Amino acid sequence: MDPEPASPAFVKIIACEIAFREICHLAARTPNVVDLEFLTQGLHDTPAAGCAELQRRIDAVPDGKYDAILIGYGLCSSILNGLRAGPTPLVIPRAHDCITFFLGSKEHYQQCFTERPGTYYYTSGWIECRKRRGNAVQAGFSGFMPAGAAAARQNDFDVWAKKYGEEQARYLMDVMAGWAAHYTHGVLIDFDFTRPLALESQVRQVCDERGWKFEALPGDLRLLERWINGPWTDSEFLVVPPGRQVVPCADDRIVTLAP
Repeated sequence: MDPEPASPAFVKIIACEIAFREICHLAARTPNVVDLEFLTQGLHDTPAAGCAELQRRIDAVPDGKYDAILIGYGLCSSILNGLRAGPTPLVIPRAHDCITFFLGSKEHYQQCFTERPGTYYYTSGWIECRKRRGNAVQAGFSGFMPAGAAAARQNDFDVWAKKYGEEQARYLMDVMAGWAAHYTHGVLIDFDFTRPLALESQVRQVCDERGWKFEALPGDLRLLERWINGPWTDSEFLVVPPGRQVVPCADDRIVTLAP
């Protein structure tokens, strides 16, 4: 007799609205049963406060209702640092930031950032989030730097100063500032289902205004698809057992469990 197919998992997704369209697209196709909750983009601009908000949402999930809670954030300026699972395990993609979600893997992310230094990446979410919050400014400039970027930079400095000393932290901040001032390309990560949104014309306009070269890059949702569908392999996902805590790590795992 053929084995019976596994019953669908019941999962809760708590994710940044930056990936709203992509996650909804995949959620409509998954065999699993999914509850969706999206948080306002920008929580990672103030990582401690963002982590606290994520923790509040996790703690509000009823005990025993779901098989897992899927956290739709990358390390993102250490927003995951200190996050703790309640009675339900957490599943977190191994990703430096959300751009990994749209490129399909942390390896492809690294390849793109190595081959395209000085590139700012756009997706439907990066263009639409300000509109979703009721801000009518043009998507080009508002999508370039989040409103809380200064706070995020201060957090980076504080972390580096504690780890390396203030002199080295200032050097690292200067390096980061120099890199940020030398963008040369704007790349739209494109999907078939977002093409009717006319994103290309909007990103081309941004590039023209800033003197950047425009490129379109086919997106890859395989990482998000495996995140929603499973199985959750250790190479791609951190599964956080009940009561355990998340910490960053300085290798290709990106995040791991606190001792």
